Amino acid sequence: MTLHIPFDNSFARLEGPLFARLNPSPAEAPTLIAFNHALASDLGITGSEDDATLARLFSGHTLPKGAEPIAQVYAGHQFGGFSPQLGDGRAHLLGEVATPQGRFDIQLKGSGPTPFSRRGDGRAWLGPVIREYLVSEAMHALGIPTSRALAAVRTGEEIIRDRPLPGAVLTRVASSHIRVGSFQYFAARDDIDSLRTLFDHTRARHAPDAETPADLLRATIAKQAKLVTQWMSVGFIHGVMNTDNCTLSGETIDYGPCAFMDAYDPRRVYSSIDRQGRYAYAAQADIIVWNMAQLASALIPLMPDEAAAIETFQAMIEDMPELLRREWLTRFSAKIGIAAPRETDAALIGRLLEMMHKGGSDFTNTFAALTDGTALDQIADRDAYDLWHADWRTRLAEEDAPEATMAAANPRVIPRNHQIEAAIQSATGGDDAPFHRLHAALAHPYETSADNEWLKRAPAPDEEVAATFCGT
Repeated sequence: MTLHIPFDNSFARLEGPLFARLNPSPAEAPTLIAFNHALASDLGITGSEDDATLARLFSGHTLPKGAEPIAQVYAGHQFGGFSPQLGDGRAHLLGEVATPQGRFDIQLKGSGPTPFSRRGDGRAWLGPVIREYLVSEAMHALGIPTSRALAAVRTGEEIIRDRPLPGAVLTRVASSHIRVGSFQYFAARDDIDSLRTLFDHTRARHAPDAETPADLLRATIAKQAKLVTQWMSVGFIHGVMNTDNCTLSGETIDYGPCAFMDAYDPRRVYSSIDRQGRYAYAAQADIIVWNMAQLASALIPLMPDEAAAIETFQAMIEDMPELLRREWLTRFSAKIGIAAPRETDAALIGRLLEMMHKGGSDFTNTFAALTDGTALDQIADRDAYDLWHADWRTRLAEEDAPEATMAAANPRVIPRNHQIEAAIQSATGGDDAPFHRLHAALAHPYETSADNEWLKRAPAPDEEVAATFCGT
């Protein structure tokens, strides 16, 4: 039975300069690395194909029936500097599917140049494709809003970066690819008609109860506050929180130099070019406020009274740090077994994090050990831990089911950066077995099993990955 994708391409029907229409560049000799059958089923994709046909369909070699490929345009602040035109420089949005859970984009990444490529080749090499497939699916398993990976395909071509590397294409699924930068692009050009078109589409798709730009901003702030504190609760560092990587859907997107921390360090960065720590672990809460301020600025032209809009939007942005603080307190209180947090619990959490930082404790393993009652083994300062433990047990005596609360908040395994790098190296040499083993081990992160026990081990000093490349 032929594979059928039930495309219903609402974004491609919009009027105005929101995108360019063009087909992907066909891959020379595509071969399938992975296809996410469970996700395909959720998307209403029916039928089946052999691996060779799937590779052609999800590499740009052959277009699925009903696809209307486009490359979206957007702007963005990149490390604080505004770029007035970015856009999909190596991606083609094939179209959307409508499901009972909502609309989802199906996009190829690494599928060739577009009008927005800025002299790039439009291709991706295998490493970022492997990384995004593994980390995005791990985030989904952790219960954190994210884009998903539907397929990964080798193109059969070599691409040139610092050296020749194998090319690949990722098929990404997201609730949409509408970004803060999408609104910035039209606001910067004073193109109010296109800005209004984008607003109306976004409101219908992501905030159906919103009637005004203020309502959309409020809804987006709430989603992003939840998302970023969820990242922080599992030790995740996005790496490049540019406004063009920040979605109106509230999903994690664009997994570049991302990583999960091993040893806890609030100043930790993984991007090879983030030398000032703009997107460090602890800075993510501040940056999302800054990003939402940029969205607010882009929405002001849609408001009937600019002065009143500025006052309203400024109040929303000024309230956001408190919203983030409350979200953070809720999530980190759960990590130490407290389901109904109090303001005083922030100090208890802070003391534990300080001990972890000073002693270089592994973030994931320490909280998992706390769940098991063995956290003392993770803390270097035993005396400080004994004092903290006594205060913690006193506080837990007031909770109904602290063990269950911790078990639901503390993953046992994460996609360790050194294991991802090892999978990339093996795949670069033609061996995909480590990729598949790692993908399977990350499917149930809150449980320990024979299949994932090996992932609990933190990297040895010679295995640590200090930084990942910010690029493709």
